[in-house]
Amino acid sequence: MAHNNCSAKPLDAGTENVALERALEGLFRLTANRRFGTRQTKAVGTAVTRAGYALLRTLADGEVLSLREVADASHMDTAAASRQINQLVDDGLVSRRTAVDARAIELALTPLGHDVYARIVAYRLAHLGNALTHWTPDERAALEVLVVRLATDLSGTEPPSPISVGRTPNSAVRR
Repeated sequence: MAHNNCSAKPLDAGTENVALERALEGLFRLTANRRFGTRQTKAVGTAVTRAGYALLRTLADGEVLSLREVADASHMDTAAASRQINQLVDDGLVSRRTAVDARAIELALTPLGHDVYARIVAYRLAHLGNALTHWTPDERAALEVLVVRLATDLSGTEPPSPISVGRTPNSAVRR
């Protein structure tokens, strides 16, 4: 679906977009809260962090990838990806072997990693399905289009520099 490329005014804190930003923050917090993680761990039988899940998802297509490729595809820096990969290797979910080049390592999901990934996806899809049970097929399709568009636009947009971010009355720092 093509987006409307009209030259819209940049958003500011004085618009309805404050409510949108707060709604998105609430959504992000839902997936980051401990109860969600604890319930997921109980349901799938293995603890996997959000970052670990991102790495499993990247490797789930069956490709053997280098650490840099996994980090880039997961939108993580190499050091953070390496720490997560070490944990996934220790848990038996990812295999690590020296590449032909010997300067790189190759990463792949183990059979257990594929199984755990499939259980996490099933758990998350069931949770999402339960939440959207009263939504129409058209509403679900619209949500998918808008979320994909938002993620694409956010990943392709440079964040503002600290100098260009204006202060609002609510942003004063207490000393």
